Amino acid sequence: MQMPDPPETHKEFIRRFPKLGEAWALLGEAGADGPLPEKTVRLLKLALACGAMREGAVHSSVRKALAMGISAEEIEQVVAISAATLGLPGTVAVYSWVRDVLEESGE
Repeated sequence: MQMPDPPETHKEFIRRFPKLGEAWALLGEAGADGPLPEKTVRLLKLALACGAMREGAVHSSVRKALAMGISAEEIEQVVAISAATLGLPGTVAVYSWVRDVLEESGE
């Protein structure tokens, strides 16, 4: 599976601060090392991005989920599940960020 390229700003930041890029990569690898299936890990990362209200991380998580073959319906269910925690205004904001990527990808 081919993961999408990160945004240019991310690449520029990593070029400017390579040690932070290395540390970031190690954190991702260490967190994914365990018994959970890759799809579950990706959906959890999306849920965490939603809960933290991080627009860029939501965009990234949706792009990566789509690249893994995760359906738009599964992605949207993660947003719906978050409503009880985020409340309606936060959930609608997150939904709009998810829709940004889904529409961009033709989903």
